[in-house]
Amino acid sequence: MKVFVTGVGGQLGHDIVNELIGRGIQAVGSDLAPVYSGVADGSYVTTAPYVQLDITDEKAVMQVLTQVRPDAVIHCAAWTAVDAAEDEDKKALVRAINATGTQNIANACRDLDCKLVYISTDYVFNGLGNTPWEPDCKDYAPLNVYGQTKLEGELAVSNTLTKYFIVRIAWVFGLNGKNFIKTMLSLGQKYDTLRVVCDQIGTPTYTLDLSRLLADMVQTEKYGYYHATNEGGYISWYDFACEIFKQAGLPTKVTPVTTAEYGLSKAARPFNSRLDKSKLTQMGFTPLPAWQDALSRYLKELEK
Repeated sequence: MKVFVTGVGGQLGHDIVNELIGRGIQAVGSDLAPVYSGVADGSYVTTAPYVQLDITDEKAVMQVLTQVRPDAVIHCAAWTAVDAAEDEDKKALVRAINATGTQNIANACRDLDCKLVYISTDYVFNGLGNTPWEPDCKDYAPLNVYGQTKLEGELAVSNTLTKYFIVRIAWVFGLNGKNFIKTMLSLGQKYDTLRVVCDQIGTPTYTLDLSRLLADMVQTEKYGYYHATNEGGYISWYDFACEIFKQAGLPTKVTPVTTAEYGLSKAARPFNSRLDKSKLTQMGFTPLPAWQDALSRYLKELEK
């Protein structure tokens, strides 16, 4: 089996390539940079075949995928800077990457008759209430540009293909790039007290754990919509920060504040990011480990 992975310079793409190659599955990575530009941690991804690709270039996408001829594409490339996406001078680019770029990938997969795994987000929902969102729910109402363009990407996939997996994740952390844990650790070493929002509820997703699920999934034909975050119960960002400092052994005090009290953000955030993941078990997939365990393993990785 050959799998083409977009966005390997990011957190998830990096781990997916490593997971695939570790299983003996041929993987080809791609991103915008001329050469792989992610963390050089001695892993498979640093030596895997790499192709420079701008997913907004329709002809380039078709040309590259026709040359590679993968059995499946795992599409991780996306604009993920949520606040910056709200800037008027950025909106067209965000849509070009998240929506048009995904349509280009979907078109190529259709023409080549290969599977597509599209990585989406809880931000496609309106974040209201406290009931976990089910994967097949169609009550879309994104609160911001990022969520809207990721939804447009979902629709591009579902309207173009039959052999697809749409996997929504949330609160992502991995070795490559920035994330909440890295930010908390950095701020915790500078300040005695931090304010963290306590009214946005969800669960974190460790890319290393997610990559194992996606590698399992892409080898099946159990197509459809899925939700995949770590187990361990729903928490707030405040709860997450407290556990980060506890496990890291930092004395930083965390003060809970509401989203309104915190302010600052350009983009509206969903209060309810609870994702119902029961479909994974129903379809025979192994759920991700508890987020507390994932955090412990991740902190050890950061120390290496």
